Amino acid sequence: MEVILAIVFFLLGTIIGSFLNVVILRYNTGRSFGGRSACMVCERSLSGKELIPILSFIYLRGRCLACETKLSLQYPLVELITGLIFAGLFLKLQNVFFTGNSLHFAGIYAYYALLFSLLVVIAVYDLKHKIIPDLLVFVFGVFAFLGIFIMAPAGLWEILSGPIAGAPFALLWLLSGGRWMGLGDAKLAVGLGWLLGLSGVANAFLLAVWTGAFLGILLLIFSKKYGARSEIPFAPFLVLGTIISFFCNLNLISVFRL
Repeated sequence: MEVILAIVFFLLGTIIGSFLNVVILRYNTGRSFGGRSACMVCERSLSGKELIPILSFIYLRGRCLACETKLSLQYPLVELITGLIFAGLFLKLQNVFFTGNSLHFAGIYAYYALLFSLLVVIAVYDLKHKIIPDLLVFVFGVFAFLGIFIMAPAGLWEILSGPIAGAPFALLWLLSGGRWMGLGDAKLAVGLGWLLGLSGVANAFLLAVWTGAFLGILLLIFSKKYGARSEIPFAPFLVLGTIISFFCNLNLISVFRL
């Protein structure tokens, strides 16, 4: 039963991921998020068989059916990642689901699904454009802040976890004049602090730094496109660290206490 339900939520996530791709591609372009999807090159409206999450990309062999333009891997990857997140949320919250309080489960699930959907959009948008959209970060921060009151009674540390998490990034931005760190990363970190709490966000930051440094070294060694002065967006690593910290309940901080 659990596996079947996890698959159902995975499929739901891939559908939502397909919409997130639309948001990522159309945000700040003046285009609405509604209307039929079309090829970015030949502008032909896509048929139903070209809009099936993940499977359509495989069926089309990564190319437009009409003009044969190569399609971005972003499409199936965002759908797959969102599907895995939605399935992971069900598995994490399944105890609430099986208690029989469906409204309670639906509310909590929708809350986290919204937050992680926003994080996916923020991460991919930053990866593509090297900027974090202020509006999306603001919406994420507002819901993350409200969550500390809705999910459990909020104490002083829960309220301060956001500003404390964002302070180091804001300081790096201030000291470097924006060369080391963008202010958008500081704004995002505030919301992550409210979402994960101080311990969780510290684990997320450590993971972000480690994965970012590891990828940076690989790019310097194996890629001619990136050099020592190349700008690598940090939001995707913050989001990756957040996802791992949230779903795996890691406590990396304890390692340094041994």
